Amino acid sequence: MNFWSLSKAKKKEGKIAIVTGANAGIGYETTKGLASVGVEVIMACRDLQKAETAKQKILKSLPEAKLTLMEIDLASLASVRAFAKSFKSQYNKLDMLVNNAGVMMTPFQKTEDGLELQMEVNYFGHFLLTGLLIPVLEKSFRSRVVSLSSLAHRWGDIHFDNLNAEKSYDKRQFYAQSKLACLIFAYHLDKKLVKKGFDMHSYAAHPGISNTNLMRNLPGWLRFLSPLLMPIFSQSAEKGALPILRACLDDTLNGGEYIGPSGTKQYKGHPVIVDSDYNSKDKYKAKKLWKESEKIVDFEYFKDRELKKEAQAS
Repeated sequence: MNFWSLSKAKKKEGKIAIVTGANAGIGYETTKGLASVGVEVIMACRDLQKAETAKQKILKSLPEAKLTLMEIDLASLASVRAFAKSFKSQYNKLDMLVNNAGVMMTPFQKTEDGLELQMEVNYFGHFLLTGLLIPVLEKSFRSRVVSLSSLAHRWGDIHFDNLNAEKSYDKRQFYAQSKLACLIFAYHLDKKLVKKGFDMHSYAAHPGISNTNLMRNLPGWLRFLSPLLMPIFSQSAEKGALPILRACLDDTLNGGEYIGPSGTKQYKGHPVIVDSDYNSKDKYKAKKLWKESEKIVDFEYFKDRELKKEAQAS
């Protein structure tokens, strides 16, 4: 089979991308991959010191890379709003938004917004960020939003009566819920964009089982066994980034695809179009999650665009 690879990607000089969590793991490798084909990458990170170290590391191997650091904390809706405002004051277009930043199986913690940490960093923060950046995404030709999901989306469900641990908390289930929410969002966003006539698409991707620093919150016994298990079942962060890079760069994709590894159980392998759990395709859950998300982050998608249409019609 003739698999997609980064070497097959066309040069994308003049394109601009935002990658959240760009300083480590999948985000770092995605940034490096995009930069290698000429994309200017905004490295949107919480820790700018770590981001600067990552930037310098990339520049050592890619001296011509166009990299800019901008601060964002996905655990703060105020920070997300400030980032979007700052970006729009400096740039008049955006070609790719990669919603990558995430945390995995963290101890229970509420953010400054009163939201469960995994749900806000992995999902709600990116939901708001995407909505705020649609006006600049709209100004680019065939722009893309790529949201990161996970194999873990199959472990859980969307518990609307306990979205932010109002009743109980299980770190594994909340990680699963956050990644299922990301996947539902990616599918539903693409349908909305097509219906409203936007020249942009939404995609989802997952890295399989990749050896990154997200593994630090795994149960102790699993961390103990990981040196033995990882070489068998996992792949490097560089290879784990390929599904995300394909979602960003493959011009043959139509929109709404989910990209993941080709191997057994999607653990590792070449980046291919993959299927997802039935919960991720539930139309009722998608519509309800969208409405709840707009309410929680206090932002209504497409509102400004509809108001402009009304003004023009009158």
